[in-house]
Amino acid sequence: MIRLNFPSYTFKTKNIENKPYIWDVVRKKYIIITPEEWVRQHVINYLIEEKRYPPQWMSVERQFTINGQHKRADIVVHNKALLPHIIVECKAPNIKITQETFDQIARYNLSLDASYLMITNGLQHFYCQMDFEKETYVFLQDLPEY
Repeated sequence: MIRLNFPSYTFKTKNIENKPYIWDVVRKKYIIITPEEWVRQHVINYLIEEKRYPPQWMSVERQFTINGQHKRADIVVHNKALLPHIIVECKAPNIKITQETFDQIARYNLSLDASYLMITNGLQHFYCQMDFEKETYVFLQDLPEY
């Protein structure tokens, strides 16, 4: 897989029927490695190893509903009150991050009300803090630690 703009992590991998799988420490199962999943697993490790968020406070591919439509957030990190604290949108490395990507995660946050947003394709990372009064986000250099 392509080298991403994250620290180097050791992953448990295996082949099942000639397809590569990676161990997801949050979902506690092997997941087929797609380019987006490769990014997602790096983000999970980044949040756990670098930012010290407990894996049990994370949801991967969390489903929720907006205006009657079912949506799925790549990663949601909850706070001590078990409310959404960070939403992460992961894209494959070959997908350019655009305004549409920011609009997508902002729509998700209308339902989830997280304080922080992260958007990444594994090569570029964008971090935002919500300003609920102005209904916008402020760009940050990084996410806060746990």
